[in-house]
Amino acid sequence: MAARRAPPGGTAPDSSSGTPDCQTRINSLKYILSKKQKAPFSARGHWSTWPAFGSEQTILGNHKPCCAPEERRSSNKQALLTVPKPRYLEELESYLRKELRSLDLTKNNSQELKLQPYREIFEFFIDNFKTYKPLLSAIKNEYEVTLAHQKKAIRALEPLKAMVTTVSDECTQQILALQEKEKDEIHMLKQEKQRLLKFIDDMKEEKSSLQTQVEHLQTSVAEEYARYLNEHGARKLLLAKLNDMHNEQLEMTRRQAQDVKGEDAVKLTLALKVARQDLTKAQVKLNAMMADYGDVVPRRDFESLEKKYSDVLQEMKALQEGFDQLRKEYETLLEIHRETAQERDNFCAQLQRVQQNCTPRPNWAKCSEVIPGGAERWDCLAEGKTSEELMDVLLEEIGTGALREIIVFPGWGKGDKVPVYLRHEGEVKNKKLTKKDVVNTLKDVWKEKIALEQQTGERCSLPEFFLSYLQKKYGDAAAMEWSYTLYENMRLCRSNHVLSSFYDVLTGKVDEEHYRGQNQLISNLQKELAARDSSNSGSLTSQQFSMAVREAFPLKRKESIQELVDASRYRLDGTEDLINYISLFKEDEEGNAAPFIAKLRSQYVREKQEYLRQLKNKLGDLTEVKADDLKAAFCSIDPDIDGQTLDTYVGLASQAGREELDQEAVPVGTVLERLLTGDVRRVGPSPVEGSTAGFEGE
Repeated sequence: MAARRAPPGGTAPDSSSGTPDCQTRINSLKYILSKKQKAPFSARGHWSTWPAFGSEQTILGNHKPCCAPEERRSSNKQALLTVPKPRYLEELESYLRKELRSLDLTKNNSQELKLQPYREIFEFFIDNFKTYKPLLSAIKNEYEVTLAHQKKAIRALEPLKAMVTTVSDECTQQILALQEKEKDEIHMLKQEKQRLLKFIDDMKEEKSSLQTQVEHLQTSVAEEYARYLNEHGARKLLLAKLNDMHNEQLEMTRRQAQDVKGEDAVKLTLALKVARQDLTKAQVKLNAMMADYGDVVPRRDFESLEKKYSDVLQEMKALQEGFDQLRKEYETLLEIHRETAQERDNFCAQLQRVQQNCTPRPNWAKCSEVIPGGAERWDCLAEGKTSEELMDVLLEEIGTGALREIIVFPGWGKGDKVPVYLRHEGEVKNKKLTKKDVVNTLKDVWKEKIALEQQTGERCSLPEFFLSYLQKKYGDAAAMEWSYTLYENMRLCRSNHVLSSFYDVLTGKVDEEHYRGQNQLISNLQKELAARDSSNSGSLTSQQFSMAVREAFPLKRKESIQELVDASRYRLDGTEDLINYISLFKEDEEGNAAPFIAKLRSQYVREKQEYLRQLKNKLGDLTEVKADDLKAAFCSIDPDIDGQTLDTYVGLASQAGREELDQEAVPVGTVLERLLTGDVRRVGPSPVEGSTAGFEGE
């Protein structure tokens, strides 16, 4: 390090250090500095407060009250630049720059070398500021102690750093070695797997060959057994014949001997007596054998009869199972017949009542004369609608026309029975919205509500959200005007699905899950159709469309599938086979969907009504029901239903949780009405396919 110059005013004051190295370095520096020339820092002159006094004097001398702030600021800056620095400050800065230039910053301890000039400058301040010398010395000592402590800690951590580096290298090498070892082991295991698979194939082939040989040997053994059995019978017959021939030969020999020699009469008498006794014994033994084994059959006949008996028994069991199955089917058909007969009687009674009360079909074409838009608009509104639907359309047109004439609505008051979105006293201005504006507003309400629920993870009430949405978008003053106008439009326009579904959920006629369930079915069908469209052309053939509908709705009947296919082809001629499925989900500006979506929604309602009709039939003559009864009925008509869905249905039926339904019974009619408002549908296939009569008709 280059030689240091003496500090201004003399040598630096003594200061304590945290380590002997620091103290030694400071002492050596003091010794070197004592030999240096003390000029130009030896003279202690006047200590000024630059640049404070200079700027103050300059501002006072150049003060112009009428000048602009920019001119005043530039003149102040120029005045500051004209005031010179104190000579002692310039000498200290010059000394610091010279010392820093003389350092070699390429060494490892360059930071310590760079710190030393700053330390000397600080010591010069301590020497010259006598008043603050104790405080500045204490500050300097604390910094020195802290630096020494940090250096000591760094030196203590250097071996640990080297050890961590070494351990990291060793671990890396071990991991690489293990990977190499496992690679070889995996390769060996793969080879072993291939060998074992080949060995299994060989064993399977050998097993098949041995099985064939066993079957062939069994056939050969059966043939040999039959041949040996026949030979055994033939051998017995042959032995019997040989014995007879041998006896005849002995008799002939004896007769010849009697003829030649003659026999004594006494001897012959004794022989005759003994022969008769032997004959008696043989006869007794023969009778005993016949008595004991008279009913015994040959083994060959027994085995043949036993085999026939086994075959007949198996056939009898199969026939018994078929008979039981037919009996169950007969009982099921009998029950279906009884239900069908009851439905037939109900329909006959309804038909008679309708025939008694029916009136001639009106001429709906006359409505085109009073409907805005004339015959063309009426034909568009009346296309494909029944008389009841046409009546709803006509009432809707009359109601909306009258609604446009209303200027203000009377307020419903602020009672507890009044919905929160209609609580207002006094008159409310009619906004006179078009159906398009009403549809867009209600769609935006649904969109904002779903987004809020996804963000918070909690369900919120539609009436309260409806009011808060209007207040947030239009302000508290105009919120009631929008609320009354939207409510009256929804109440009158029942043929529009967007308005009618929002009105039903808002007034509590149906549960919100009913609306969400229909939208989920439509969304699932869209995804399935898009998955079938591999070319992304937006069109499918009739067969592909039908398969996609079956895949999306596996529980629908063939008739329902065919209805959807027919509804998708309402704008196609008979020869065209491609169906543009994207256009089936489009809506017009007033929210009216295509006939395909209308048919899908009507099937959803019809299937739910049929499901609840089966539930009612299963409950039988019960007038009140508890949770266990309702659960058993659901499991009987829908065996594949899961526990979570079952608890949801029971909670919907009780309107307050399953505990209340467990404590007290609820009328069956109330339960069915509550279930009809929610998203209740079949989970699995029906065990018994009943009729398609709606629950609503009952």
